[in-house]
Amino acid sequence: MRAAGLLVAQTLQIVSAAVAPGVSTLELDRIAHDHIRDHGARPSFLEVPGYRHTLCTSIDEQVVHGIPSDRILRAGELLSLDCGAIVEGWHGDAAVTVIVGGQDSARPEDLALSRATEESLWAGIAALRVGQRLYAVGEAVEASVEAACARDGRGYGIVEDYVGHTIGREMHLDPQIFNYAVKVRGPIVRSGYTGAIEPMVTLGAPETRVLADDWTVVTADGSRAAHWEHTVAVRDQGLWVLTALDGGQARLGGAFAPVLA
Repeated sequence: MRAAGLLVAQTLQIVSAAVAPGVSTLELDRIAHDHIRDHGARPSFLEVPGYRHTLCTSIDEQVVHGIPSDRILRAGELLSLDCGAIVEGWHGDAAVTVIVGGQDSARPEDLALSRATEESLWAGIAALRVGQRLYAVGEAVEASVEAACARDGRGYGIVEDYVGHTIGREMHLDPQIFNYAVKVRGPIVRSGYTGAIEPMVTLGAPETRVLADDWTVVTADGSRAAHWEHTVAVRDQGLWVLTALDGGQARLGGAFAPVLA
């Protein structure tokens, strides 16, 4: 799974570098597809029934599952890139949010939104512990977003219709991983567990709807959204972020515990 996760991380790095005004999301999809295939792996999303692309490319008010197309990107747009790869039957899954044209082209509120969403991702990851409740992840994500609301003076919305998931030999496995606090106790994390944490946060209300293409999820109120995701392995020794280039070492500190050959 580290091989799959590392390939996803490298793919997102390459695709993010290619994001620019005048580039189409379909071109970004081609870059991702070629990179994954060139490394002898398979794009996960191509194996989802009815989906025909390597990436999900969600722009502005699109929350998740945006379909790559000939649409040309414009400076200042908020673009979420979601990617998955399969290596020797094991899956990796991650997402990042970038600003088309770079930070100098961004609206301040979009930079704040993306930062708040990424912070909540790492807060959720840090809540993963052997012997602890899996749903503590959602509590940590929600607490992080609430702290960002107070800091930024904004009312961010946490999308509840789409959540994280267990991952391994299949992309989406149970149990799901909520991005918000729930009242039920939920399952207990065991050593060796692997999950994909993926908060989606909006600049407005959390409600969503699906467009006529039956894939693209947008905010109901038209506000912009950000999406960040990592695949994480939990062990007695600590955490290993399989889809981070450094395994999560910079963000996890003493909780970082890679499997050493």
